[in-house]
Amino acid sequence: MKNPYYSFIWVSASLAILLLALSLSYFSKSQWTSSPMPITADFILTNALIFTSDDTIPFADSMAIRRGTLLRVGNYSSLKAVVGSGTKELNLNGKIVVPGFIDSHVHLISGGLQLMQLQFRGVNKKDEFVRRIAESVQNRKPGSWILGGGWNNDLWGGDLPTASWIDDITPNNPVWLPRTDGHMGLANSVALKLAGINNSSKDPDGGTIMRTASGVPTGLLIDSAMKLVVSYVPELSIDQRREALQRASSLALMKGVTTVVDFGRYFPGTSVDRPWEDLSDVYQWADSSGKMRIRVCLFFPLETWSRLRDVVNKVGHSISKWIYLGGVKAFADGSLGSNSAMFYEPYVEEPQNYGLPVADYEKLFNMTLAADNHMLQVAIHAIGDRTNDMILDMYASVISKNGIRDRRFRIEHAQHLAPGTADRFGELGIIASVQPDHLLDDFESATKKLGFDRAQKGSYLFGSLLSGNATLAFGSDWPVANINPLGGVRTAMTRKSPAWENAWNPYESISVHDALKAHTISAARACFLDKDIGSLSPGKLADFVVLSTDSWDEFASVGSASVEATYVAGIQVYPS
Repeated sequence: MKNPYYSFIWVSASLAILLLALSLSYFSKSQWTSSPMPITADFILTNALIFTSDDTIPFADSMAIRRGTLLRVGNYSSLKAVVGSGTKELNLNGKIVVPGFIDSHVHLISGGLQLMQLQFRGVNKKDEFVRRIAESVQNRKPGSWILGGGWNNDLWGGDLPTASWIDDITPNNPVWLPRTDGHMGLANSVALKLAGINNSSKDPDGGTIMRTASGVPTGLLIDSAMKLVVSYVPELSIDQRREALQRASSLALMKGVTTVVDFGRYFPGTSVDRPWEDLSDVYQWADSSGKMRIRVCLFFPLETWSRLRDVVNKVGHSISKWIYLGGVKAFADGSLGSNSAMFYEPYVEEPQNYGLPVADYEKLFNMTLAADNHMLQVAIHAIGDRTNDMILDMYASVISKNGIRDRRFRIEHAQHLAPGTADRFGELGIIASVQPDHLLDDFESATKKLGFDRAQKGSYLFGSLLSGNATLAFGSDWPVANINPLGGVRTAMTRKSPAWENAWNPYESISVHDALKAHTISAARACFLDKDIGSLSPGKLADFVVLSTDSWDEFASVGSASVEATYVAGIQVYPS
C-alpha cells in the first residue's frame, strides 16, 4: 500500500509544475500582446519650412505620414522613432509647406462646365465679346443653344450688353450668357421669343426684366427673372457634368486647393433640384468609382432643408472621406455688378434703386428657424450693407428662439458693411465667408456705383472683422473669380493689384498668418471639418501644398509664391 503522504507530495509537485508552466505561458503571451510592433511612417518630409496653422506648434521642419494621416509634426529628431526600413524620405531643401487650401465658396461643377463652354473672362472690349459669339455660331447647327458666361461689363467701360449687340449674328440660335456674378444674364431675341418674353411680360418676384425707355426687353434678366429663359435651356447630360467635375478638380489641385465648399449649380432663377442631381449623378458616382480627387463639403438650397435633414438622419454628414454634407444656403439679395445688392443708400447712377430683395423675409426666417432647429448649418448670401444687417438680425432672432449652441451660421460674401456691423459678426459668432479677389474686380465699379466714401469705408472689411473676433473664411466664388488661394492671400495682405499705385483702404489689410489661416484652419472650422483638415497636426489628414519659395520673409511681405506640388492624403496629385 502506497504511503498517502508521498502520494500527496507527488500530486502537489505535479500541480506546482503545471501552474508554473501555465504562468510562464501567460506571461510570455502578455509580453507579446502588451508590446505591439512599432508604428513606422510611410514617408517623412524633411528640411522644410512648414506653416502648420496650428497655434500649439506654428512652425516645423519635418513631418511623418502614415496611411494618409499625419503621424508626427516637429523637428527631424522627433521623427526618428517612426522611421523604419520602408520609410521614404523627401528633402524639400527649405521650401515652404502649408496645409492644403480650402476654398470656402465655389460652384464647382458650374465652373467646370464653363471651362467647356464659351468663355468671356477677361474680355475688355465690346468688339471682342461680339467676335467670340460670332465665331461660336459658325460651328453650331441652327436651333442649338449658344451657352457660356463670365462676362464683366465693367471691364469695357460699364455699358451693359443687349440683345441688339448679337441678334444679327445669331438669327437662328438662342443665346444665354450669364454675367460673371451669376445674378444677371444676356439672352438674344431668339431666346426671348422662345421664352415668351415681350413688352407685356411682368417682372417675377425677386427679379427684373430690363427694358428700354419704351418698355422693350433689352435681353438682360436679373436674378429670379433668369428662370424665364433658363427653364428652356436644355439640361446638361450626366457625362458632361462628370467631365466638368474632373476638369474643375484638376484646376483646383493645380492651385493647391484640396477641399472646396460647393454651393452647387443653384442661383436665383434656377432649379433647387440641381445640387441634389449632382450629388447622386456626379459626386456619388465619382466616389464609388474611385474618381474623387478633392474633398467636397456640399451645401443645398434652403428650400430643401427637410430633404437634407432626412438624408443626414439616415447616413450622417460624412458620406465618405471625400464627401461631406454641409448644410443649406439661401440668397437674400443680388450683386453689386447687377445693381441688385441691397443698400441703405441708393446707387449713385440710379437714385431710385436701393437694390433687390430676392427672397421673402418671412419665408427666409421660417426656413432658417426650421433648418437650425434640426441642427443643420445655414449660410445666406448677403452683399449690400442693408442685407448684411438684416441677416445678422435674423440670425440673432433664430439664436434667441432656438437657444445657444455651436451652430456656425455663415454669411456668404459680407461684402459691404455699415459702420459697426463688422463687430456684430464676432458678437453673434457668425462666420464671415469672404472672397478677397472680388476686391480687385469691384474697386472701380464700387466707387462708381456707391461713391468714393461709401466704397472706401464699407467694403471688404477683413481687418475690422478679425478685430471684432469674427471667424474669417476665404474663398473664390469660382467661376465668378479665379480659383486661386495664393492670389487671395496676396490680395488680403496688400489690397491692390500689381497695376495699382495705391491700396484700396490699406487699413483693412491683414497679415500673411491671418490670411493663410482664413484659407486653412478657419475655413475648416467654418464648415465643421476642423477635426480632420485645416492644419498640419498629428491625427489629421495629410493634405498639404509645397510652395515655390524658401524665403518666409519674402512670402510674408508680398505673398509672392506659386504652387510647386499638391498632396492629398499624403499622395502627390499635382503635378500628377
